[in-house]
Amino acid sequence: MTDTAPAIVTAAILVIGDEILSGRTKDKNIGYIAEYCTAIGIDVREVRVVPDIEDEIVAAVRALSDRYDHVFSTGGIGPTHDDITADAMAKAFGVNIDHDPRAVAILTEHYGAASLNEARLRMARIPSGASLIDNPVSKAPGFTIRNVHVMAGVPTIMQAMLDAVTATIPTGTKMLSATVPASMGEGRIAAGLGAIQGDFPDVAIGSYPKMLDGGFATDIVLRSRDAGRLAEAVRAVEGLIASLLVTPR
Repeated sequence: MTDTAPAIVTAAILVIGDEILSGRTKDKNIGYIAEYCTAIGIDVREVRVVPDIEDEIVAAVRALSDRYDHVFSTGGIGPTHDDITADAMAKAFGVNIDHDPRAVAILTEHYGAASLNEARLRMARIPSGASLIDNPVSKAPGFTIRNVHVMAGVPTIMQAMLDAVTATIPTGTKMLSATVPASMGEGRIAAGLGAIQGDFPDVAIGSYPKMLDGGFATDIVLRSRDAGRLAEAVRAVEGLIASLLVTPR
């Protein structure tokens, strides 16, 4: 193992919205955020989906904010009555919320003063002390309060906001991965994989069964921040698979 510990940055994803829990809307943000974070060196450790109920949002925000370096929140910052995320965030951190002059200016420029009605002005309500997240798609900004990044639920808008957020926060050492295919079921490799995992506690080893040509097969995925250790573990797994291929079932 290396003497220098890799930098680890952790995150959670908080998805807010009754429509996700009811199944009416199929979430497209969790996988995108998780893959995006993995690519830039942020470990997503937890995902929560909560309804449009203020107390439940508040409880989730407080728990996740305390536990992880970052929380990426999606949903509930639109112009309608059930968009209560901004108010819940203010309550979670014990701060006031009001129309933010910066957000009002952005929306005024986008809609024009005559078209900036009460509903649209709701999108300018920002908790005190929060910084704005740029929204190049539809202009209504998201915001960051402490370590919680509050973004829209619409995937195209969320993705643009995520680009803006991650450009401003520190990331960790990237997780590297490798996949070793095995043309056999998990039952044959389980004991050997367990032994290899014991030899490589710093490498995460997972097995994922699948069907291949009408029979059982397994993909073995190895993950580590240390390229050298990852390569060693891959060779060990490849050796295990090779030995099993010449061993009677």
